[in-house]
Amino acid sequence: MLELASVREGDSVGQTLENSVAYARHAEALGFNRFWLAEHHNMEGISSAATSVLIGHIANATQSIRVGSGGVMLPNHPPLVIAEQFGTLEILHPGRIDLGLGRAPGTDPMTSRALRRDGLGAEQFPNDVAELQRLLGPLDRSQPVNAIPGAGTEVPMWLLGSSLYSAQLAAQRGLPYAFAGHFAPRLYREALRVYRDQFRPSRQLDQPYAMLTVPAVPADTDEEAQWLSTTSYQRILSLFRGQPLWMKPPVDSMAGRWNPEEETAVRSFLGLQLTGTADTMQAQLNRLLASADVDELMVTVDLYDPEKRRHALDILSAMPQFQAA
Repeated sequence: MLELASVREGDSVGQTLENSVAYARHAEALGFNRFWLAEHHNMEGISSAATSVLIGHIANATQSIRVGSGGVMLPNHPPLVIAEQFGTLEILHPGRIDLGLGRAPGTDPMTSRALRRDGLGAEQFPNDVAELQRLLGPLDRSQPVNAIPGAGTEVPMWLLGSSLYSAQLAAQRGLPYAFAGHFAPRLYREALRVYRDQFRPSRQLDQPYAMLTVPAVPADTDEEAQWLSTTSYQRILSLFRGQPLWMKPPVDSMAGRWNPEEETAVRSFLGLQLTGTADTMQAQLNRLLASADVDELMVTVDLYDPEKRRHALDILSAMPQFQAA
């Protein structure tokens, strides 16, 4: 599961994080394998900015589910800081921490500069990834700087992306790759193919391993799912308009809330969304999986009602691809 700790309109951040804990616990009880949190900054309506802090909070509140970043936006941080943070998390929660890395800032340019003031950015990403691999690998006393703690923890690293760039880099570095189909569906086939074709084995991974992230709106009926989907439509519409991203309750109709161009853009953004009952989504998922070779699926569920959001996991867990091994 992918989590942004989205704030409902009128809710507090504290209540939002309580809901995230309950959501993670329910996912764990159903046998889901991972619970990742995404890094975003200066966005009203998203409360996952302090990603490593939330990972520790969720890991403390659960017992077995893997908890990680989907992802840490590495241009915002010195690699040493991330190695120390995630090395510490791995020591506190052995075998349960994942480090997913993204190249985008996860925010606007001004906020990005406020986060990391040395002028480095996405162009430094390959070097930063290599440095993180070193810092989390075996302690090397010949190096003047090591991650203490962090060295030797071998926290599993993933590269996240929505284009061919990260697919190529993940292949070159021998890392698992996750494609962000939940917001950038256009290139998923090509990116996953490039990753597999160019993969080189590494200390972490001897064969390519790819994940695809998709949005989903599970419900007891297809009609209810269509109604629940309007929460996502309103949020993405707000994103395109540069407005706060509060979670809004579903509406009976989006007519009059967007123009035709906006509707096309929102539906394109959510082009890989699974919507409906378990049977309806299974047919959609079968078509999707026939078009791409993926080893693992990650799902983001953008529902307004926390109880319906947890129930959505019940519906997903009835599908063969989401049943516990």
